[in-house]
Amino acid sequence: MDRLISLEPSNVVVIRVENGQKCYGELTLRNVMYTMPVAFRLQPVNKARYTIRPQSGIISPLTTLTVEITYEFNQNSSLPNSLPYCDDSFLLHSVVVPGAAVKNPSSTHDSVPSDWFTARKKQVFVDSGIRVMFVGSVVMASLVNDGSMDEIRDVLEKSDPSWRAVDSIDEEGQTLLHLAISQSRADLVQLLLEFEPDIEARNRLGSTPLEAAVASGEGLIVELLLAHRASTERSESSTWGPIHLAAGGGHMDVLRLLLLKGVDVNMLTKDGNTALHLAVEERKRDCLRLLLASGARSDIRNYGDGDTPLHIAAALGDDYMVKLLLQKGAYKEIRNHSKKTAYEVAAEQGHAKLFDALGLGDKLCIAARKGEMRTISRILESGAFVNGQDQHGWTILHRASFKGRVEVVRFLIEKGIEINARDEDGYTALHCAVESGHVDVIELLVKKGADIDARTNKGATPIQIAESLNYSGIKRVLIQGGASKDELTHVNKPTLSFTSRSVGKSDKEMVSMKKKGTRAKSLFDQSTAALVAI
Repeated sequence: MDRLISLEPSNVVVIRVENGQKCYGELTLRNVMYTMPVAFRLQPVNKARYTIRPQSGIISPLTTLTVEITYEFNQNSSLPNSLPYCDDSFLLHSVVVPGAAVKNPSSTHDSVPSDWFTARKKQVFVDSGIRVMFVGSVVMASLVNDGSMDEIRDVLEKSDPSWRAVDSIDEEGQTLLHLAISQSRADLVQLLLEFEPDIEARNRLGSTPLEAAVASGEGLIVELLLAHRASTERSESSTWGPIHLAAGGGHMDVLRLLLLKGVDVNMLTKDGNTALHLAVEERKRDCLRLLLASGARSDIRNYGDGDTPLHIAAALGDDYMVKLLLQKGAYKEIRNHSKKTAYEVAAEQGHAKLFDALGLGDKLCIAARKGEMRTISRILESGAFVNGQDQHGWTILHRASFKGRVEVVRFLIEKGIEINARDEDGYTALHCAVESGHVDVIELLVKKGADIDARTNKGATPIQIAESLNYSGIKRVLIQGGASKDELTHVNKPTLSFTSRSVGKSDKEMVSMKKKGTRAKSLFDQSTAALVAI
């Protein structure tokens, strides 16, 4: 026999250390003798640092006694560098005491004479293998800050289950998850998640671990937290939710993870902004595109100024974002709380380059379609760009050419408009004039240097379009202007019709015709005069 007393659950005294609280642990001693009482004495090597209650006593056969070990710790104390263990140790003396009477454990406190453990005639056992392990919020925070993976696991496994060691909070109100995230330690986060921490616990700033990870752009950590069902919602105490932090911070990978997880793309911040507002405000163009592709609404007004994302883009003078929002259906006429449209906001800030896209361009298109020369001249003098294009790439020359407004076409050419500008389908004004059958416009464009062999994105030249629509007179005009007859051998009838192509390009009259069931072929079978009247 090498000992009279066993230690439960192990030879380790686990002492919980907390600032401003009593720091203590418990050690359970078991008498392994079947018939004999055993006396014990437990002494710390460093007597100034530890207090033991009871320090000695008698334990009946096969029974246990729990002693409390208090550690003297305050804010001026320093923890050992070897956390969670330290070099401190305890000496456990034990001796068999036949015939000793034990009434109850509480009556045995420090009641054993010290000479029992020194008399040579008795066999005294000495156990010096008792170690000290420190646990507690202070210790856990220190270990996480040091990135001590093995030690963290050891403490979490050995700590009393009634105390949630994994939910420890440091002096700054940070949870262990927050501390690991601040160090960009995905491996530490994964370790902590094994012990099921409160994944929604907030720090003193009100942020959850997910919000902290999103704000830092920690994609792998965000993925781990989402896999453990971290909430993507904005709580009442948070100003921004995860999607707002991702969009405002320009964290594309994180934003994509949140969207794949089903986050509400139109979730509001406390002040009524959506992620789309924030992406525009912070000029995060990639995030803006992703949000729009994911169904973000562009018509939501925030609480403060009542601005939509388009208002914000206009105020910033960002023509790229303005055009992108318009392409995705942003409505220009929404007014904010000051009763201003996005155009009026841009004008107020002096962003003249946005005038076409936000307002003047629409008026210019209408005037060009109707042939209103004075209106066109006045709008151009107001600052509209003669070469401005709508969201589909149309210039006012495309409009005027299609409508057969020859005087408008002449005026625009004199104003220096780009005669060979192409829309998103590769059509020039000459293609438009040919499709709509306006010979006088075609002659003028050819005379003024229009590219007679220009091809659409599908490879169609003006003369091929004329051939497909049986416009023999227009073919002659184009050939006289220099078009090659060889192009006529490559025509597949019918070529793409303008009417089917024009739906959605802001030409309300053409949309109305399509709704009534009018087909392109029947239009082109009619006379040029009928087309001009459309």
